[in-house]
Amino acid sequence: MGDVMRVRPVAKYAALLSLALVMIFAIMSVIDATPALAHCDGLDGPVVNAARIALQTGDLNRVLIWVRPEDIGEIRRAFNEALATRKLGPQAQEMADRYFFETLVRIHRAGEGAAYTGLKPAGRDLGPAIPAADKAVETGSLDELTRLLTDAVKEGLHTRFHDLTTKKSFRMDDVAAGREFIESYVTFIHYVEGLYEATTRPLAGHHHESPAAHGSGHRLHA
Repeated sequence: MGDVMRVRPVAKYAALLSLALVMIFAIMSVIDATPALAHCDGLDGPVVNAARIALQTGDLNRVLIWVRPEDIGEIRRAFNEALATRKLGPQAQEMADRYFFETLVRIHRAGEGAAYTGLKPAGRDLGPAIPAADKAVETGSLDELTRLLTDAVKEGLHTRFHDLTTKKSFRMDDVAAGREFIESYVTFIHYVEGLYEATTRPLAGHHHESPAAHGSGHRLHA
């Protein structure tokens, strides 16, 4: 009888652990399948803004920094076609500009392994992070962005940790309460892991999206 009683808690912990693993994989699959919010495909985004200046000034280098070297030929052809069409009148100019915007954004995103789903309207709510990142690049100061991220991380950690600790002391005969604890545990652990990975991930192109810069001599990604 004593052996049976000792086995039961072990079995319950094993069941809870299995549930935790299932939840972890489920959460990871959802997060991996969800792209981050883009702003390089917006009509007020940095790529389209660079394209506007290029068309107005005739300086193709404004946009070449946004594409891979092997894509320069296609961009150059689209640029020349747009410049020629713009001379036909206001309506033709509007169509030519739109054609060049779409071509540039599509090729830029393809070069970074991101899908092109069309140009997005100007004025979208991008949340606080992307505008703060762009402002940091523009002003050369990380102060405001650092405060924003630090406050968000602190709030996120405290909220998830508090939720976890309030559910930690469940009775082993209450499997429903145990599941609630496991759900909070998985959420907290994955949040911490995601934060750490985000700060240690090697710099490279789109991690679906990354902050953009304007006017730099290096190839940047948005």
